[in-house]
Amino acid sequence: MAIREQLETHGNWLFQRRSYLPVALLIPLALGMWELEPYRSEFAHRAWEVFCLTISVLGLAIRCKTVGHTPAYTSGRNTFGQLAVTMNTTGMYSIVRHPLYLGNLLIWLGISMFSMTWWVVCIFVLSFWVYYERIMLAEEEFLRRQFGSVFDLWAKQTPAIVPNPRKWVHPELPFSLRNVLKREYTAMFAIVVGFVTLELVEQAVTQQRFFLGPFYVAFGIVGMLAFVLLRTLKRKTRILHVEGR
Repeated sequence: MAIREQLETHGNWLFQRRSYLPVALLIPLALGMWELEPYRSEFAHRAWEVFCLTISVLGLAIRCKTVGHTPAYTSGRNTFGQLAVTMNTTGMYSIVRHPLYLGNLLIWLGISMFSMTWWVVCIFVLSFWVYYERIMLAEEEFLRRQFGSVFDLWAKQTPAIVPNPRKWVHPELPFSLRNVLKREYTAMFAIVVGFVTLELVEQAVTQQRFFLGPFYVAFGIVGMLAFVLLRTLKRKTRILHVEGR
């Protein structure tokens, strides 16, 4: 099997598991924090945490903006295998070919930076590159076979992962908050789990105790309640259903 075909096969395998495999990154992140020492400035430490959380929230916002305008049965909206009836080329897809993965990059970059360990961040960046490069290759090979010259023209004009805002084309569909709540609650919860888990590890290492301050307690509780509520609404009702999304 040619290397390109091999990479595409690996990408399809990873594509089907892309929703939960990145969570495994929490293991090296947590291990990396065992090198931490008690911080000297409480203000500087909390400012760094806010900065990291902001990066992750920005990643979530990019995902929400993308999903909020995306119709059903298009590229980037399938979970179990490559499937697309039409291509997304407007909205976020007009400035970057893989906006959902850009969002994932920022979400997990913020979480990895929270560890305050340089080699952990390096491991994350390398893992992201190896992991998502194969997924993106598999997706693009599928789209090239499916849409031919339409894909080639779009890919030639649109950067893969670094957005070019000057190429913005207004989305064809209006923004749907219900569609975002239906599809992005897991990404939101990943941020909650990531930051709360690492905060617990940080307290265990630097203060020799498992402790969460009021913010992280509230963050965890609200995040868990939102996850349970939205998951229940999605699976048991049609409240979040939007026709054609």
